[in-house]
Amino acid sequence: MKNVTDSFLSVGHWPSAGSFGFNTDILATNLINLSVVLGVLVFFGKGVLSDLLDNRKQRIFNTIRNSEELREGAIEQLEKARDLLRKAELEADQFRANGYSEIEREKINLINSTSKILEELENYKNETIHFEQERAINQVRQRVFQQALQEALGTLNSSLTNELHLRTISANIGIFGTMKEITD
Repeated sequence: MKNVTDSFLSVGHWPSAGSFGFNTDILATNLINLSVVLGVLVFFGKGVLSDLLDNRKQRIFNTIRNSEELREGAIEQLEKARDLLRKAELEADQFRANGYSEIEREKINLINSTSKILEELENYKNETIHFEQERAINQVRQRVFQQALQEALGTLNSSLTNELHLRTISANIGIFGTMKEITD
């Protein structure tokens, strides 16, 4: 502290104690103020500054230690996640392989069942066509028979006389009687 006081005495001239006045020398007053402020800061601030720096240093060490612990935990979790990923990839490969073979089996089964269904539909179509042909043939037969009967009746009615008509009826009755005896 003696050095600080000496610096004040050597820097400038002190006015007498009885007078009050302004020092107009800007350089001298600023140097005095700065030296007083620096002296007070060094004297009183040394302990506070050292405590602040120690606290800051401790916080930095704690942060670094926590970061290291978090880093180690993250590395462990990363390794676990990699292991899980490897297992999942292996399972996915197995599922893919099984899935492809299952798809092939299903495809073959579907092709087989579809070909059976197509074969059944083809048979049904052929049966339906055959049935419709038979029905059409029967209808044509009936129409031809009806037309032949109508023409025969028309011819008979126009050319038959009563006597010829009676002989024809008698002959037909005889034919029907013979047919009846054959069927019995």
